[in-house]
Amino acid sequence: MQLTVARIGRAHGLRGEVALDLRTDNPEERFGVGAVLATEPAARGPLTVVSTRTQQDRWYVTFAQITDRTTAEAMRGTELVVDEDSSDEDDAWYPHELAGLRAEHVDGRVLGEIVGLEHLPAHDMLVLREPDGARTLVPFVKVIVPVVDVAGGRVVLDPPGGLLASDAANLVVSEETVGNDD
Repeated sequence: MQLTVARIGRAHGLRGEVALDLRTDNPEERFGVGAVLATEPAARGPLTVVSTRTQQDRWYVTFAQITDRTTAEAMRGTELVVDEDSSDEDDAWYPHELAGLRAEHVDGRVLGEIVGLEHLPAHDMLVLREPDGARTLVPFVKVIVPVVDVAGGRVVLDPPGGLLASDAANLVVSEETVGNDD
């Protein structure tokens, strides 16, 4: 199985450099100079890393096969993939591993089923289908998702009040955010 380690983003400059939307915790290893990466769609690759740099926590890469801005723009959205067997990230989970896991509250109540993972700019979000069918996005951060037990078929959630559709009545709104008539 092929796992996505990054997605090619926008072109940067005129010489084919591209921004990467990372999906790996080890970009230094994955995108070292000389690394050859398969692509999805496969016809767009493989791509060989010529240089990398970071700027304001964003990764930029130049590939041997992308030499100008036009080609870089055409590659936008291309996924950079590796074989699952070559993945050595310890604390990483992939969408296919998370889909179908039972979601439990820290107190043991069943909250629903994880049906996917969405990659958003701030962080990844688990897609939870609650028992009534509501679709809820849950920030995939340690404080809210303290346990991921793929072998046990479950994730444990500790959501703040009002995050889940089934808990909307417990939404806490600070008085500071509510307008005053004074």
